[in-house]
Amino acid sequence: MAAASGMNRSVPALGWWLIAVGAFRSAYTFSCFFGSTWLSSATFSAIHMTSVHGRTVGVWTLLSCTLCFLCAFNLDSKPVYMATFLSFYAIAYLGIECLVYHTIHFASLVPFIFIAGTSMVWMLLQWNSHGAHGSRPHGVTKKL
Repeated sequence: MAAASGMNRSVPALGWWLIAVGAFRSAYTFSCFFGSTWLSSATFSAIHMTSVHGRTVGVWTLLSCTLCFLCAFNLDSKPVYMATFLSFYAIAYLGIECLVYHTIHFASLVPFIFIAGTSMVWMLLQWNSHGAHGSRPHGVTKKL
């Protein structure tokens, strides 16, 4: 009976946000892998976007997309939560591309900054809200 009640859990708001971010990242992955210029070239200058670079960014984005979906349904898993949180540091890579190499226009970074910033702040605020039961199985108490 306990297993059945665990199956009826609803996805919290952070989970829905991560699903939306994962969907956005999957669209970006598609754009990078299949040479669709509608999204990837809107971010990177067409002069600097090679097929190798597109696939490299696509693999990273596919990994982070997968992490978002995994975390959305496993918010109690601290390792998955941490890996998903750290995946948002990819914005630092895009920032370096913008500020140092000038391959990205700042205006193109605004959606990425919004998504990564919102996700990181929300995940930090929710850090102890999920998995507050600890790592002990249900019914096991700590002996003093």
